[in-house]
Amino acid sequence: QVQLMERGGGLVEVGGSLTLSCVASGLDFRINEMTWYRQAPGQQRELVATITSRGDTFYSDSVKGRFTMSRDNVKNILYLQMNNLKYEDTAVYYCTGPTNWRIPYWGQGTQVTVSS
Repeated sequence: QVQLMERGGGLVEVGGSLTLSCVASGLDFRINEMTWYRQAPGQQRELVATITSRGDTFYSDSVKGRFTMSRDNVKNILYLQMNNLKYEDTAVYYCTGPTNWRIPYWGQGTQVTVSS
């Protein structure tokens, strides 16, 4: 049974940094495309970043240059390094994949709150 678990959310000041992680059981990140999504209150879910099985990464325009998605192939952990955080980055962040599956797996999400 596949389980995804996000960790690392919390409260951070504007301009600060936070690193999220996604730990999986039953799913090998090395051979699957994975994606971070986020959803703010009252907003639609938004794609944040994707990493392919080859390790190529893609970012939404809203986070490009500030967020970095990476993968530890040995520990089978995904990361989302978030720098220069803004109020509008406040959301629940989800790890999901394989992206190309009709019904990908989703974690339970982790809350990120950016405040002054």
